[in-house]
Amino acid sequence: MEFFVKSARPETLKTATLVITVGEGRKLGEAAQTIDAATSGAISALLKRGDLAGKLGQTLLAHNLPNLKAERVLLVGSGKDAELSDRQFRKMLSAAYAVLKGLGGSDAILALNELKVKGRDTYGKTRLLVETLEDGTYQFDQFKSQKADAIALKKITLITDKADQADAERASNQAKAIAKGMAFTKDLGNMPPNICHPSYLAEQAKELSKAYKGLKVDILDEKKLKALGAGAFLAVAQGSEQPPRMIVMNYQGTKKTDKPYVLVGKGITFDTGGISIKPAAGMDEMKYDMGGAASVFGTLKAVLEMQLPINLVCVLACAENMPSGGATRPGDIVTTMSGQTVEILNTDAEGRLVLCDALTYVERFKPQAVIDIATLTGACIVALGSNVSGLMGNNDELVQQILGAGLTADDRAWQLPLYDEYQEQLDSPFADIANIGGPKAGTITAGCFLSRFAKKYNWAHLDVAGTAWISGGKDKGGSGRPVPLLTQYLLDRSEA
Repeated sequence: MEFFVKSARPETLKTATLVITVGEGRKLGEAAQTIDAATSGAISALLKRGDLAGKLGQTLLAHNLPNLKAERVLLVGSGKDAELSDRQFRKMLSAAYAVLKGLGGSDAILALNELKVKGRDTYGKTRLLVETLEDGTYQFDQFKSQKADAIALKKITLITDKADQADAERASNQAKAIAKGMAFTKDLGNMPPNICHPSYLAEQAKELSKAYKGLKVDILDEKKLKALGAGAFLAVAQGSEQPPRMIVMNYQGTKKTDKPYVLVGKGITFDTGGISIKPAAGMDEMKYDMGGAASVFGTLKAVLEMQLPINLVCVLACAENMPSGGATRPGDIVTTMSGQTVEILNTDAEGRLVLCDALTYVERFKPQAVIDIATLTGACIVALGSNVSGLMGNNDELVQQILGAGLTADDRAWQLPLYDEYQEQLDSPFADIANIGGPKAGTITAGCFLSRFAKKYNWAHLDVAGTAWISGGKDKGGSGRPVPLLTQYLLDRSEA
């Protein structure tokens, strides 16, 4: 989809479809009043028939109105509130796009600049609008013999005031980059696990380095991981025929002496649970257990699209967790890259095992901050559902920056505590640490585990088990989150 920003009177523009809003109680917005006057009251006449009350998300399509260059006018209900919430704004946009994509017109003009969204200026509204509409275009049908019908709509023009045009254009360009990152993340998550394994992800990294300047890629195979002493990482992979890979992608967008920000992604391309095997029902969704790594890929793609002036290192800990005669057993003890030993009480708590070695590995980059992203615990879904990601960290300023980025991007997180009392649940009589802390506070004890490997830098952990994918039913699939949050965090750092 192409997006353009224009300062013009909507009644003068030629388009297949002009989109305007009507508030609840049939209140005409500013653009709707202009169109009503230009058409000698045609909009008012339509509303008097009772076909549209203006409730949020209602739509009414009118054809061939007099004195207009637009072939159609799409009326969209904006509800009763003077200011819309982010969620209301997204619902309204999604309703409009559902109509637009079913039409034959190749372009549309959106006269929505009069709408007020709580806490958002022109830039913020435009970012949300373009990301929402771009996300609505996403399709994943490459494994279907019959592809989805092509959508005629190719171009959307956003009407804005002349004074706001530069902000709207900047927001549109950044939103398109974020949407591309989200689509990449979704594609990787939706891929079947017989194709999307650690070596496949390594190839994707190499392809990125060919497509974008400033990116270097290093792939660490089993031999290199063994030489590094990544005993926890290798323990997860030893039951699978698919070899593990640590993927290191280094983007230099500013001078070499600037310390990088580091993103670490959990990349378990399929998680059976290993010897501590999961129930069969719903196990197909465990192909999404690389959602953390996929979101790092997507965030990096957005950064590369924008060529942000920032140094960024992305490290992906990729493995497949399978049961076999060679698989790790409950009760095994492994030595991590940090030298700490771990008693593996449950082989289904594998994400923290690959991440802990990756967190030790990134010390060499002397980072400004490290964020790891993982579909780590079902307990996070129990605690927070699928609306917000769980967040923990060892530096309050970093945590607040991430929370703020989530609000700006409408991709929110919620902070959970990392008190010392929770650390005690990880005590082991046989090793330095156990890989699970019992049934209580599972998300927090997982964060506590990771914190023991992140003491040499400012660190935060995002548990995206509930937010990285949409579970169950015909609509299941990758969500593209938390790409907007992570990209916003990096945008904020690049502009600081």
